[in-house]
Formats: sequence, structure tokens, C-alpha cells
Amino acid sequence: MDATAQRLDKWLFFCRFFKSRALAANVVESGGVRLNGQSVAKPAHAVKPGDRVSFPAGPYIRTVEMLAPGTRRGPVPEAQGLYRDLGKERMPEE
Repeated sequence: MDATAQRLDKWLFFCRFFKSRALAANVVESGGVRLNGQSVAKPAHAVKPGDRVSFPAGPYIRTVEMLAPGTRRGPVPEAQGLYRDLGKERMPEE
């Protein structure tokens, strides 16, 4: 893994999308996260700047672009600097 890449579960946790790294890992393992449009099943999958990550957020699917790897789970303004929000769409009805 290069210096700008980071584990997907760790990055999602540092961005404050999930309350724990274990919860982020569970969502990834269940197939709920897509990286650049492809389903990812391994929490250790590397994510790097420019990658687009989609994941469930309540009744929506949220898509963000990674801008930088995180070094810690800091306050919200610090976490918001790690990604650019590309929007959200309603999950399809089953």
C-alpha cells in the first residue's frame, strides 16, 4: 500500500461515517460498500485519493470522493477535509 492509500474500513471510521471501525468493517463485509462502482467485500481493501466510495446512510446511498487519508478520528471539521460529498440518492424499494 502506498503512502496515500488507506484501509477502507479505517478511512470510513476516520471520516465519521460509522461510529466504530468494526461497524464500518461489517458494512464492507456485507457488500454494502462500493468503490468506484465495484462492490468491495474486504475491509482491508485500499482506498486512495480520487476514489469514489458509496455506502448506505439511513434510507439513502451516499457517495463521496476521497481527498486524503486520515491519521485519526478527529472532530467533524477535520473529518470533512478527508472527502468531498458527491450527493446521496434514495435506496431502491425492494
